[in-house]
Amino acid sequence: MASKHHTNRVDRNTDAGKSSPSARYAAFRKRQQRQASIAARFAGTLPFELDDFQTQANEALEAGRNVLVAAPTGAGKTVVADFAVFLAQEHNVKAFYTTPIKALSNQKYHDLVDVYGADRVGLLTGDTSINSEADIVVMTTEVLRNMLYERSTTLDALRYVILDEVHYLADRFRGPVWEEVIIHLPEQVRIVALSATVSNVEDFSQWISSVRGDTELVVSEKRPVPLEQHVIVQKDDRTEPEIIDLYRRDGNGDQTPKLNPELANRLDQFDRIAARRQGEERSRKRRRGEPRGGRGRSGAPARKPERHVPRRWAVVDELNYLDMLPGIYFIFSRNGCDQAVEQCINAGLELTTDEEMHRIRRIVDEMVEGQLSQADLKALGFSRFRFALEEGFASHHAGMIALFRQIVERLFEEGLVKMVFATETLALGINMPARCVVVEKLEKFNGTGHVALTPGEFTQLTGRAGRRGIDTIGHAIVVDHHGFVPATAAALSSKRVYPLHSSFKATFNMAVNLLNSSDYETSRVTLDHSFAQWEANASAWQLESQMTTLEQAIDGYEKAFACDHGDFRGFMELRMRLSDLEKNERNRLKHTVFRSDEERSEAFRDLDRRIGELRKADQHHPCRECPDLQRHLKWGHRWMREMRELKRVRERYDSRTGSVARQFDRICDILTGLGYLEEVDAGATHGRDLRLTESGQLLRHLYSELDVVLAQAILTGALDLLPPAGLAAVLSSLVYEARRGGGGEPRYYPGSVHGPIAVAAGELKALRDQIDVSCEDHGLDPLPDVDAGILDVMYEWADGRDLADVLHGTELTGGDFVRNAKRLVDILHQIASAEPYIGEGHADLSHRARLAADMVNRGVVAYSGVD
Repeated sequence: MASKHHTNRVDRNTDAGKSSPSARYAAFRKRQQRQASIAARFAGTLPFELDDFQTQANEALEAGRNVLVAAPTGAGKTVVADFAVFLAQEHNVKAFYTTPIKALSNQKYHDLVDVYGADRVGLLTGDTSINSEADIVVMTTEVLRNMLYERSTTLDALRYVILDEVHYLADRFRGPVWEEVIIHLPEQVRIVALSATVSNVEDFSQWISSVRGDTELVVSEKRPVPLEQHVIVQKDDRTEPEIIDLYRRDGNGDQTPKLNPELANRLDQFDRIAARRQGEERSRKRRRGEPRGGRGRSGAPARKPERHVPRRWAVVDELNYLDMLPGIYFIFSRNGCDQAVEQCINAGLELTTDEEMHRIRRIVDEMVEGQLSQADLKALGFSRFRFALEEGFASHHAGMIALFRQIVERLFEEGLVKMVFATETLALGINMPARCVVVEKLEKFNGTGHVALTPGEFTQLTGRAGRRGIDTIGHAIVVDHHGFVPATAAALSSKRVYPLHSSFKATFNMAVNLLNSSDYETSRVTLDHSFAQWEANASAWQLESQMTTLEQAIDGYEKAFACDHGDFRGFMELRMRLSDLEKNERNRLKHTVFRSDEERSEAFRDLDRRIGELRKADQHHPCRECPDLQRHLKWGHRWMREMRELKRVRERYDSRTGSVARQFDRICDILTGLGYLEEVDAGATHGRDLRLTESGQLLRHLYSELDVVLAQAILTGALDLLPPAGLAAVLSSLVYEARRGGGGEPRYYPGSVHGPIAVAAGELKALRDQIDVSCEDHGLDPLPDVDAGILDVMYEWADGRDLADVLHGTELTGGDFVRNAKRLVDILHQIASAEPYIGEGHADLSHRARLAADMVNRGVVAYSGVD
C-alpha cells in the first residue's frame, strides 16, 4: 500500500508539466484544500518541514482512517502521534497515548504538558494517577486494557488511541495486552500504531484492517541520518585501538554492501600475532620444565589463540579523540555496565570541562532534592554515581532506581554526559539519540544461555546512532571480541527488518472478563480475531502441506527398513530416545540450578541409569541379528531425521492453528472446576454457555500472572490471619522472580517457620502447585513459580526499616527492589479495590491490603518521576 502511495506521488510530479488545464486546475484546488486542512495547520506549527511519510499518515488520519506507521528509530514517527492529539483537541474529543513502559509514559506526559498545559493532560500508570479525566491522557497499555474490561465511562468521548512501540506485542510476557486493546477498543476509536520496520508489516496492517476497519499503512525505510558500520580492534594494550570500516567505500566515499578487505586483513594479522604469542608462552613453559603437548590442564584441548579484545576505557578514549561522542555503549550485563564506568574512572578519563562538571552537579542536586533521604541516597551509592556523571560517564540499566535513570537521560539529552554504558532496555523508546553506538558483543545472555543477537535487536540498538539536525552521519561500532567474524556483523546490519509474530494467548483473567460481557461462543469468536489466529490461518496450509510430505517420506522409509527379525520402527524409536537422553537431557541438566550438590548428583545418576537401560535394550534388540542391519539403519537414520522434523512442524501447527480458542476452552474447564464459572442451559440449539459466579467477579478484578492463585488465596482464607506487613511479605511471592534462577526461599521467616507468615507462604505455594497440576492435565503452559526470595526484605521494608538495612546482605539492587515493591503495591491496590467481591468471610482483607500498600509505598518506592 505504501509503495502505491509513493508511486502516485512520483507520477503526479512527473506529469505536472504535461497535464491539461483542467487537470492543473484540479491539482491547484487540491493544494488549496490541503493547505486549509487541519493537517496543514498542524504542520505550520512545527519548526521543520514534514517528511512525505508524516504528511501521508496525517492526511489519512484526518480522513478518518486508522494509521500504522513503520519507520526506523529516530525517523519522526511521533509527529504522527502528536497530530492525533492535535486532531482530538480540534474536534473536542479525547485522545489516549499508550506506551509499553512507565519511563516512556512519564517522558511523553512531560512533552505534552509543555505543549498543552498541565490542566489538559493526564497520566495513568500502575502507581501514578494525575488528572485522569483530562482530554489527553498518557498511560501504560495495561491501564487502557483494564479500562476496556471495566467499561469505563471515560471511553465514551475517546476517539484516538496512539499505540507507541506497537511491535512490543511480540513480547511473550506483556505483548498480548496490545492485541486485547486493538480488539476491544470501541468502534468509533481510530488507532495510530507506531512500529519499528518489520518485514511482515503488510500482514500486520491487514490484520488491523480486519479488526478495526480501513487502515492506512505508511512505511518509510529511510533513516533521517545515514548510518555507517565500523569495527574497533586493538593489537594489544600498548597500542591505540583502530576503527576500521565494516564495508568497502566507493569512489564517493560512501559505504557499499561489500565487506572491507582491509578489516579482514587486519584481523588475520592479529590472529597470527595471537598464535605467535601463544607459541612463545608455550616455549617459556617448556623452559620452566612444564609438560609439553597440545593439551592443557585436566587433559582439555589447548586454547585456540584469541585476538586481544579492546579495553572498554580504551574504546571510549579513542572515540573521544576522534570526536565521535556522545555515545551509547551496549553491554548485555548490569554488572558489566557498572564495571565499565569504574574502569574509565580508574583509567583517568575525563570527558567534561569544568563548566560542564558544575552544570552537571547543579542539575543532579536539583533533581534529587526532596526526593530521597540522605540515608537512602547513601544506600544507593549516590556520591559515586554523581562523581561518575561529573566525569561524563554513566550506567543505565534496570538495576538502577528510576530517579537515577532519569538523571542520566536528562544529562545525556543535554549533551553533558558523553558516554552511557547501557543494557538493551535502553533501546526501547527512550529519547536518547547519540553520535555513535557501540555494541560490545554480538551475543547476549537470555536467562538460560548465550544466544546470538537477531537482526531486529541489532537494528534497535544501532538505530540510536545519528542525531537528527546535529549529525550528518551516525556511527555503529562493533567491538572485536572472541569468535567475532565480519560476516556476522554484516548479516545483522544488512538485514534491516525482522518479522513481527504474535505472542497472544488466553489467560484466566482474560477469560472471565470476556464472559462477563459476552456469551461463550461470542468470546471464542472474539479470540479468533487475534493476530495470533490471523498468522495461524495464513500459515496453516503451508504446514499441512509440509506434514503431508513428511508423512509420505516416513511411510516410504518404514517400508524400506521393514525387518523379519523384529519391530524395526520400535528399534529406531528406542535409539531416538537414547540419543535425546545422551545429548539434550544431559545438556539440560548441566544448565539446571539445583538446591544442593547431592540433588545434582542424584539427577545425573538417574539419567545414567535410564541411559544404561536403553543401551541394554538397544544391544539386545532382535533387529540386531538381521544380516541387512546396515542397510536398514541407512533408511532408519533418514526416518529419524524426518520424524524429528515432523514433530517440530506438528508442534508449530498445533500451537498455532486454532490454539487461542482451544486454550480458552481449557482455561474455562479449569475455572468451572474451581467455581469461578458455572454452566448455563443455553438450549439445544445454542451449545455451551458459561457465566461468572461471585468468585469469578473477584478474579475479574485481579491482574497478575498468578491471578487465579491470588484469587484462591483470598477465597480459601490463606491471607486472613496476616497483619498488613505480613500480607505485603507473603504477596511479594507473586511478583518476585529471581534473576538467573536461585531464590525460592527467604533468609528467614518473620515470626518463625511455624508462624502465620510462613504458614501463609506455604499455603500460597501449595495453591499454585494444585492449579499448575490442573494446567498440566489440560495441556496448558505451566504457571510461573511462587518465589518467596524477598519475603523477609519486603516485611522489613513494610515494617519501617530504611533502605540500607533491608538491602544489607542481599543481592538485590535498588532498582530491582523498587520495581518489585511497586508491583507489590499494585497487587495490594487491586485487593483493596476488589472489596465488593471478596465476601463477608474475609471482610477486613481489603482494609489490611490498603494499609500494607501505604506501608510499602514510601520513600524511594513512592518516587514516581513526575513533578
